[in-house]
Amino acid sequence: MGLLLRNKYISSDVKHYLELLQVLVGRNLKVRYRGSILGIYWSLLNPLIMTSLYTAIFGATFAKYYNDSILNYILAAFTGLVVISFFSSSTSQALTSVVNNGALLNRIRLPVSIFPISMIAANVFQFLMGAYPLLAIVALVRSRNLLNAFAILLPFLALVFFCVGVGFFVSALYVFFRDLPYFYELIVFIMGIGTPIFYPAAIVSPKVKPFLMVNPLSPIIESLRQITLSGESVDFSMVASALLSGTIFAVLGWAYFHRSRSQFMDLL
Repeated sequence: MGLLLRNKYISSDVKHYLELLQVLVGRNLKVRYRGSILGIYWSLLNPLIMTSLYTAIFGATFAKYYNDSILNYILAAFTGLVVISFFSSSTSQALTSVVNNGALLNRIRLPVSIFPISMIAANVFQFLMGAYPLLAIVALVRSRNLLNAFAILLPFLALVFFCVGVGFFVSALYVFFRDLPYFYELIVFIMGIGTPIFYPAAIVSPKVKPFLMVNPLSPIIESLRQITLSGESVDFSMVASALLSGTIFAVLGWAYFHRSRSQFMDLL
């Protein structure tokens, strides 16, 4: 009987959390794109513009690393830019989410973790409505295998886990250090440059390459490119590596957030 009651309470808490999440995600999207013409598709504009820019500057030079194909370079750059754009926007928005909702938390008892999660969930919705259909079409055309179109969601899930972990960590840290956004912009820039997005990994010095591989975004991008662009069957070893890395970061970020949240209310 006690176990049934406990399961009932847990189920009720999960349902309440999901309802709150739905409300906050809807609010985030409405505030973000109120009065906008393109709405959520603005999130697709940044990687498309940056892909065009990198292609104009580096396409002719780097095409030889992509089977002498400008199209292959465009697709590889776009795939990498989708990942770094999702990471940058999700974690930057999660960073300020707890502090920005401090007044609300002081009036209403809410699960604090819902705020960084809602920011990332809003970006997940944008990806599913914007970039994912394009990547799925490319994967389907290249591989002629419907499995590849759906398998794109596996490295993307790893990306979401990674962003959740980072989002938990930076949103908790921002409560204590209000200068963090300025420093975090530099970190995001370094991660973007330190990931083979607009340049091929083959040009990187062997001495530097191990440092690039430490970047958790690298296995995610490589797995996404393998599924989307290679035309081959899904390499589940690459997917597993990306998922493992993302899961580790999610657990570590949640552990830090959970340990720190008891001190939040004194500082909000």
